[in-house]
Amino acid sequence: MKDTVVIIPTYNEIENIEAIIKAVFSQSDSIHILVVDDNSPDLTALKVKELQADFPNRLFLEIRKEKSGLGTAYIYGFKWCLNKHYEYIFEMDADFSHNPDDLIKLYNACHIDGADLSIGSRYVTGVNVVNWPMNRVLMSYCASKYVRIITGMKIHDTTAGYVCYKRHVLETINLDAIKFIGYAFQIEMKFKTYLKKFKIIEIPVIFTDRTKGESKLSSGIISEAIFGVISMKLKSLFKK
Repeated sequence: MKDTVVIIPTYNEIENIEAIIKAVFSQSDSIHILVVDDNSPDLTALKVKELQADFPNRLFLEIRKEKSGLGTAYIYGFKWCLNKHYEYIFEMDADFSHNPDDLIKLYNACHIDGADLSIGSRYVTGVNVVNWPMNRVLMSYCASKYVRIITGMKIHDTTAGYVCYKRHVLETINLDAIKFIGYAFQIEMKFKTYLKKFKIIEIPVIFTDRTKGESKLSSGIISEAIFGVISMKLKSLFKK
């Protein structure tokens, strides 16, 4: 997995961060990690700094002043990665909802099978979610169906946050024009990739809800995703 970096955004992930870093590094000696921490009060960043001594030149840390949203954390991380040599740039949660063992599958989809964007998909082969209450499973599944209908994207898991971008995709997209910061950020990035006719491949994965730490999901994030999709689609039509 040469030229590969995994971006892990964090806010109060002290219970998970050491384990997830070590689990990712166990997949390959070539993987690098960038942690983008939003000045976590629980001192997540301090733990990362301690671990940097064990993983010199592989583990990197960027600390932002305050909690500013998942989307802005990833945009910050994308720009950092584009200034380096990385060819394969991953998004990954810190809480083990994304299994590090699946990194190689997403990498191979890009490196071997020619995808420009590979998606760790919960819904491409049914519903592969563990430890979520039924109402949240239905909300997530129906949201992806809704986005698929509105946007026309042939993607089953439009809100997935476990993805791998080839460098040239992120170089082509105007990252400063990305508007959304929550789940809608994941949809918007996929939509921009889709509109530019890049090759997108969904890889089936099993999503397991966090067992440590608190979820960052909120009603505002859900509303942004629901109403933002319509706005995003309309703007794309007017641009045409």
